[in-house]
Amino acid sequence: MMKRILSLILAGLFVLGLTTVAFADSSPDQAKALVKEAVAYVKANGKDKALAEFSNPKGQFVKADLYIFVVDMNGVMIAHGANQKLIGTNMMDKKDPDGVPFIKKFVEVGKQGGGWVDYKWPHPVTKQVTPKTSYVEEVDGIIVGCGVHK
Repeated sequence: MMKRILSLILAGLFVLGLTTVAFADSSPDQAKALVKEAVAYVKANGKDKALAEFSNPKGQFVKADLYIFVVDMNGVMIAHGANQKLIGTNMMDKKDPDGVPFIKKFVEVGKQGGGWVDYKWPHPVTKQVTPKTSYVEEVDGIIVGCGVHK
């Protein structure tokens, strides 16, 4: 009986360990790959269908701690896979705690062919403000992005 209890405890700890790994922060390469998928989706399906899919929290563009966000060239959030309350908000003048105007940088970097923007943002699990980097690209007059906490 004691061996069975010990086996169950060990199995539970093993599963818990796997779960912890599954919820670990994603990599910058994974974020960039998701943006590339999203850009291809816009080109194949059009902006309207894409924006709806990007904003679907159970859709194909929300994976673990990764999600797609989209701003227009004026800095208005037009899609967000993790926080629909931001949609419709003009965030062009939004700055992180260090004064980085990250939405403005998303637009600038996106217009220049895409790349990475570093800033600080609340971590979705810990709620602590931590360094984050987002990969952004412009497609059809919108900026598509995805970020990871460092």
